[in-house]
Amino acid sequence: MKRLCLLLCLLALLTGCASSTPRMAAVRAFAADAPKLGAYHELTERYRNTYQRQQPYMYPAADAREQLLDARRQQACDDFVKLQYGLQAYMRALGKLAGDNQYDLEDQVKSIGSGIKAWPDSGLEDRHVNAYAGLTRLAARALTRPLQENTVDQLLREGSAPMQQVLDAMATLLRLYSKSSDNEEDLVLGMLESEIPFLDANRKRLLLALAKAKQQEKQAEFRLIGLRFTLARNNLDLIAQKQRALLDHLPAD
Repeated sequence: MKRLCLLLCLLALLTGCASSTPRMAAVRAFAADAPKLGAYHELTERYRNTYQRQQPYMYPAADAREQLLDARRQQACDDFVKLQYGLQAYMRALGKLAGDNQYDLEDQVKSIGSGIKAWPDSGLEDRHVNAYAGLTRLAARALTRPLQENTVDQLLREGSAPMQQVLDAMATLLRLYSKSSDNEEDLVLGMLESEIPFLDANRKRLLLALAKAKQQEKQAEFRLIGLRFTLARNNLDLIAQKQRALLDHLPAD
């Protein structure tokens, strides 16, 4: 009995030492940055709802065409958002294996769900789809791996290329969202700017006041969205930089 207790204490000590090294602390800090991907999620959902925001400002001739585009956009966004879930699951799997017990890997893996498909017209290609599948497999595999430093190192090496591809996919999609937002801004503000001058200030004072208020509201909204795009891109760059730093400090095979 004493020998068993001694063995258990030794194993606990070894695990604790592994998780307390500076490299493992860096891995846990890397995993803690996973919530920064929330800005990408927010912009994906905004892109998903593009038609609902634009519809009141459209001419009837454009509405039918935009409805068809919206149906395709809804399907694509289901896959676009999974990129974030897969990347977060992988990052948190690394954190878990590095000794951070706050993550429930089973819930993380379940949140990934089924696979995704390519949407070439959006920039999401087969290479991105394959990379996403690779990351999700690594996250699922972490469920059965021991909390050891060499396990973390292996997961970092195997996830290096697919993670870079997933980050590339997310950056590509952010450019798509930004272009869509610019088009929406041109449509909405262009319509307001062209229509407001023709409102009779004496007979339609209330309508004119409402139109001007909506114009100011939309101008502020698009300025804020521009800042959100900058934040989302910076967060992807930060995560990519931290991944490279972790890889640079890996011990030689």
